[in-house]
Amino acid sequence: MKNLLTIKEQDIVSGSPNIDVSDFRKRGAARAVLLDSSNQVYLMNVSLHSYHKLPGGGIDEGESIIQALERELLEEVGCKAEIVAELGTVVEYRNYDDGGLEQTSYCYLARQTGDQVASALEDGELAEGMIEVKAKNIDEAITLLTNDKPDNLEGKFIQKRDLAFLKAAKEQLQ
Repeated sequence: MKNLLTIKEQDIVSGSPNIDVSDFRKRGAARAVLLDSSNQVYLMNVSLHSYHKLPGGGIDEGESIIQALERELLEEVGCKAEIVAELGTVVEYRNYDDGGLEQTSYCYLARQTGDQVASALEDGELAEGMIEVKAKNIDEAITLLTNDKPDNLEGKFIQKRDLAFLKAAKEQLQ
C-alpha cells in the first residue's frame, strides 16, 4: 500500500526536537473512509478534545488488517462494509512520556452494507465524548476536519492523518 504521509512531532509543534525513533513501539491500525448508500461519510466526533476522526483503530494480535477494520467498524459505527479501494498508509511518530509510538494506519475506501446497529464503544472512547456523526459528503467531511481545533497533541496528529485519507478518498471518487 502506498504511503501518503509521514508525521513527526516537528510537523505539529514547531521547534520540537528531532528524536531517535528507532526504539519506538510499533502499532498497526485499520481505518476507513466509510460511505453510506447516499455517499454520506461516517466520522467519529471526539467532543472532549474538539476534533473528528475516521472510524478505525488498532490491529489486535493475530488479526489481519481487514479483520481489524471489520471489528472496528462494527464497534464504532455499528455496520459492516465492503472495501471499494485501498487509499494508502500514514505513519505517525508520537513521543509520549512513557516512550514513543510508531503507528502505521492502513486506510480503505469502504461502503456500508446492510443495516446499521448499535455501536459498542469502549469506556475510554465514551469518556472522550466520542459519538458517530455523518458528513453530507466527502467535501463536508474535509471541511469539518479542516476547521477542527484539537486541544491535544493526539488530536492534532489525527487531524493531519485523517485529512490525508479523506483527500485520497476524494481523488478516488472523482
